[in-house]
Amino acid sequence: MDTTVPAPNAPRVLPRAEWVKTLPQTIVASCVLLLDAEDRILLLRYAGGQPAAGLWGLPGGMLDHGEDPVGAARRELHEETGIELEGELPFIGYDHRADVLGTGPVIDFYFHGGRLPAGQPVLHSSEHDDHGLFALADLESTPLAIGLPVLTALLTAARTDTVVCLRDGLPQ
Repeated sequence: MDTTVPAPNAPRVLPRAEWVKTLPQTIVASCVLLLDAEDRILLLRYAGGQPAAGLWGLPGGMLDHGEDPVGAARRELHEETGIELEGELPFIGYDHRADVLGTGPVIDFYFHGGRLPAGQPVLHSSEHDDHGLFALADLESTPLAIGLPVLTALLTAARTDTVVCLRDGLPQ
């Protein structure tokens, strides 16, 4: 016979499904850094009607349910530019942002897509209305969806085959 008596103020154990709902929800995205022969960065400008309309950013976006970061990077790059990359996509960094516009935490994974061949066509999805290749010096007066310190750190990581860890857009 079990004579165990529950403690009067013992915390209740939640069923797993309920417990999972109490955990912080994080948005996860993947982006691709593509360079040309002169180390200029491919950026896309968000079209009117988009949350970041008029701002320039890297090709990329949120992971679909069940998708891994590399798969999302490849898919988003293709959807947004028409470019399909073969081979490995080296991981060059991540940025953990504690809160983005009230949505909560976001983790961005960054991959190096290598060099764009000269004359590579870049198509535009409905999310974007322009693209360009930019040197870091050209970006100081460019309206960016991604911070210049992030792009600088990612370009350095791509050039040196290293990984950069960022927090709220700043190297750690």
